[in-house]
Amino acid sequence: MKGPANRRLYVNAALSLAVGAACVAFAVHGMDGRAVARALVALSPLTVVIYLGTLALTHLFRGWRWEYLLRALGVSLPFGRLMLISSAGFMAILALPFRLGELARPYYVARERGARMSALLGAVAVERIIDGLLISILFFVASLATAGDAFSPKLHLAAWVSLAGFLGLTAFLVAAQIWTEPTIAFALRVTLVERLAPARAAALADKLRALISGFRALRDHRNFSIFLLQSVIYWGVNGFGMWLLARGMDLPISLGAAFVVMSFTGVVLTLPNSPGLVGQFHAAIKAGLLAYLPAAVVNSRGIAYAIVLHGIQAVWYVAIGSSCVVALARTGAHAHLADAVREAEADPGPIA
Repeated sequence: MKGPANRRLYVNAALSLAVGAACVAFAVHGMDGRAVARALVALSPLTVVIYLGTLALTHLFRGWRWEYLLRALGVSLPFGRLMLISSAGFMAILALPFRLGELARPYYVARERGARMSALLGAVAVERIIDGLLISILFFVASLATAGDAFSPKLHLAAWVSLAGFLGLTAFLVAAQIWTEPTIAFALRVTLVERLAPARAAALADKLRALISGFRALRDHRNFSIFLLQSVIYWGVNGFGMWLLARGMDLPISLGAAFVVMSFTGVVLTLPNSPGLVGQFHAAIKAGLLAYLPAAVVNSRGIAYAIVLHGIQAVWYVAIGSSCVVALARTGAHAHLADAVREAEADPGPIA
C-alpha cells in the first residue's frame, strides 16, 4: 500500500504548493516592503510575551476538549498523554498539506487504546465541523452587522457560503445519527461508487458506518456540552490574543474586528492547506483586515502583523509538537510521524 499512499502524498504536496503560491501572490500584491520591515523591527518583546500567554491558553483548551469527544466512544486518556498526542497532531496539521495532519491524533490514539481508526476520525470530523460552524456564524453575523462598504461583495458571499456549508455538514452529522443506513446509501449513490467501483462499495459502506459511529459524541449531552464550552473558550481566547497583538503592533482595530479577522481566517484554513499554511494564512489575514483598514495600512503594518502572528504560531506548534513526537516515539509503541500519517491514510480501519 505504500506505493499508492506515496503517490497521494506527492499529488497532495504539489496541489498544496500551488495553493500556497497563489496565496503568496495575493498577500504580497501592493505590499510596502520597507514599511513592513519597520513594523517588524519596532515589535516589542513584551507584545510577543503577552501574545504567547494567550497562545498557551488556546493550545491547552484546543487539546483538552478532544477528551470529551473521545469519552463518548469509550476512550479516555490521562491528561498528560492527551496533550502529548494533541500537540504532535497540531504540528502535523500545520506542517502537512491538504489537512493530512488530521490523521495523526486518531492514529496515535488507535495504536494506544485499540480503538477503531474510522470511529476516531469521526470524532475529529465532529470537532472540525463544530469549529467551522462556530466561526462561520460569527463571520456571518459580522457581515450582516457591518454598515457601509467595509465588507466587499466577495466577503459577503464567503460569509454566506461558509455558513451554508457548515450548516449542511452539521445537518449531515445529525442525519447520520438518526438515519445511519439511509445516509450511507445516499452517500454511495451521490459519489457513484456503486456504479463506478461496485466491488469496493461494501468496504466503503463499512468504513462510513465506523466513521459515523464516531459521531456518538452528539448524543452524549454532558460531554458534548463540556466540549462546546471549551471550544467557545478556545476561540474566545484566540480572538482576544489576536486583538492584543494587533494593538501592540499599532493596528487600530476593535476587539470585534479582531474576532471577524480570526473567524474569516479560520474558515479559509479549513480548506486544503498549503505547507505550513505559508501564504494561505497571510492572505486570509490581509483579506480580513481590508474590511476595516485602508489598503496602505494593511499592506504595511497589516502584513507585518500577519507575518508575526503566523511566525509565532508556527514556532510554537513546531517546537512543542516535535518534542512531543520524540516523547511518543520513546515509548516504543509509536511510529515516526510521517509513517503514522502514511499508514493512517492508506488504511483507516481498525488498529489493534
